[in-house]
Amino acid sequence: MNVSPRMDQALAHPPPVPVVVSRPAERLVIVANRLPVTATKDGGKLSLQRSSGGLVSGLDAYLDSLKRGSREHTWIGWPGLDPPEDLRPALTARLLEEYNAHPIFVSEDEMEKFYDGFCNKTVWPLFHYFPTYASFEDDYWEHYRSVNEQYCDAVLRVIRPDDVVWIHDYHLMLLPRLLRAMRPDIAIGFFLHIPFPSFEVFRLLPPRWRAGILEGLLGADVIGFHTHDYTQYFLHCVLRILGHEHTLGRMVVDDRLVLADTFPMGIDYTRYHDAASDPGVVLEREALRRTFAGQKIVISVDRLDYSKGILDRLRGFGKFLEMCPEWHKRVVLVLVLVPSRVGVDRYRQMKKRIDEFVGMLNGQYGTTDWTPICYQYHSLSFRELIALYAAGDVALVTPLRDGMNLVAKEYIAARGGSGGVLILSEMAGASRELGEALIISPTDSDEIVAALKTALEMPMNEQVKRNLATQERLERYNVVRWAEDFLDKLAGTRHEQSKFRARVMGSRSEDRMISSYRTAQRRLLLLDYDGTLVPFSKQPEAAVPGTDLLAALKRIGADSKTDLVVVSGRPRSVLEKWFAGLPLSLIAEHGAWIRRAEDTPWRLIKPLRADWKEHLLPILRLAADRLPGAYVEEKEFSLVWHYRRADRELASIREKELTDSLVQMTANMDLTVVQGHRIVEVRNAGVSKGSAALEVLSDEYDFVLAVGDDSTDEDMFRVLPESSYSIRVGLVGTHARFNVPGSSDVQRLVQRLAEASSR
Repeated sequence: MNVSPRMDQALAHPPPVPVVVSRPAERLVIVANRLPVTATKDGGKLSLQRSSGGLVSGLDAYLDSLKRGSREHTWIGWPGLDPPEDLRPALTARLLEEYNAHPIFVSEDEMEKFYDGFCNKTVWPLFHYFPTYASFEDDYWEHYRSVNEQYCDAVLRVIRPDDVVWIHDYHLMLLPRLLRAMRPDIAIGFFLHIPFPSFEVFRLLPPRWRAGILEGLLGADVIGFHTHDYTQYFLHCVLRILGHEHTLGRMVVDDRLVLADTFPMGIDYTRYHDAASDPGVVLEREALRRTFAGQKIVISVDRLDYSKGILDRLRGFGKFLEMCPEWHKRVVLVLVLVPSRVGVDRYRQMKKRIDEFVGMLNGQYGTTDWTPICYQYHSLSFRELIALYAAGDVALVTPLRDGMNLVAKEYIAARGGSGGVLILSEMAGASRELGEALIISPTDSDEIVAALKTALEMPMNEQVKRNLATQERLERYNVVRWAEDFLDKLAGTRHEQSKFRARVMGSRSEDRMISSYRTAQRRLLLLDYDGTLVPFSKQPEAAVPGTDLLAALKRIGADSKTDLVVVSGRPRSVLEKWFAGLPLSLIAEHGAWIRRAEDTPWRLIKPLRADWKEHLLPILRLAADRLPGAYVEEKEFSLVWHYRRADRELASIREKELTDSLVQMTANMDLTVVQGHRIVEVRNAGVSKGSAALEVLSDEYDFVLAVGDDSTDEDMFRVLPESSYSIRVGLVGTHARFNVPGSSDVQRLVQRLAEASSR
């Protein structure tokens, strides 16, 4: 009993330890919705100020490290406004000179429907699991496509042949494919800074939108996510919607290797850690402590957004005040909300509810000398933010859904050795890394109450112990390490792609093979059928050879110097019907039957039994019944369970279940369980295309060619002489000398062989 290895995935046997490929100093081109600076217009003059976005602040440290390492970089994005035509040249020149940035000018109307529309009224709510807030307007989608195309045009004007393009976030999910279509040679990475939703949520998008987004992302060489869950959700959607399977995140898409992987974003740890001891920060921290003298300070800092769970947080704090009266006048919640999307009705309504709720709690529990919630609605400077982090005894970070949430990491970094307790939502990506925090459900008020009580009463030595463990990890995996990790994976993936490309049969190798074919005195051609001579069909009976293919095979087989053999898993009756009258040999059922010429009888490769089928046939039929679209094919000496037409995700589960059952049931039987291309086959041991190839191989051949597309063809490749030409269809791991992308390449090759054959 043996089980054949899987060979139908790219990198079927990846190395146990990833190989880090050293990156040359190519220029890094960062593409994002916004530039790191924002242009504002005052009268007839334009001014520039540093953008406050998380991406900009997160990448600052890495870009500074590039400057020290002399690696060139540039940034492409929207400058924050659409200036008049006469002001554009001066703004462009200034951005390039002072910030090495290239602006993209998008009209206000387009930006409104692109950014406020599709990005923030469709993608943002849906990807954060608020589908009832999502708007599905065709006009938004069309502008999203249009603006992505404008970004593509802008990038194409800037990039150079050796550039590495790193695209960021949900605004530009179509851009990787657009760039790939125009510049297939460019290294492209994409990172998503928000959650990627589960399939059941993602599929709420209209079919052409969801397929377009996935295809757009797959234009990148590496697609990065903050957490393993987001990566798996993406791979799940790709499988269910586009049908691409993966092995450890690796997929073959359009004959190109693509990697989806997890890269939890870090922070500039040193900046936050060292800032806490800055004299200005120390003065501000002490001022805060004097303001709230005798009270424990619970801090909450967020951008105004429904995904942050601010109302649920306030409900939890309100319940804490209700359940723990002993903490009255001894604790204060400093709630800082940073204005966001002030022009959107939903955000205005949310702010109104927060204002009312804060007022209600302060009115219910406050006294003349104590206000339980200190509420501020404005942005904070960096110094003010660090002072607040340093003063806060507890940080309450409870988003309903967050891609990462860097506030949690920043708070810990700014605490130094002074203790402090982080209460963190399990729905934040950071919760996967910050296990020392008090992890809670953001919607469970009782959990918030319990966590607040635990945090406020936690001994200082326990606080310091937890924070030191977290700080060591944050310092080690900071934002520079995050960026380098991503770009190393991008370089490594490009290296793997080049290895695949090196195996692809190019025009020179093909010409050499045709030349050898012409000069050879005795030739043997072993050609697989399904997936090789013809593409796969959802209806196997429809995969009939065309007239052009039959004519080419007839011409090849008629050459007296050539022995042509079609090697197939199909039953012999089907092969007899399709290739009747052609001068060739046939091998059926993966080597069980051989017929050397049309006028000779079929013969078995070895004595075979079929009595075992009656015991296993019910098992395969039951598995087919449990998987809509699957069916069982019974051959003379084998049974095949097909699942090409079935749902890919469920088929993957059922296939593993069936294979495990068959392996156990046939352990003491002279049978082999084979996992092929969307099939599971049970057949007699010792029957394979390899053993069949040995039946027809002899020393008299000075030219041997074998072509196949499946794991079953690997047996054939393994037994061929070293001088043979062997070709595997598809860019996958193989024992063959060469790969070709698809069956159309084989059909073209067969036509060339026919033309090279003697008349």
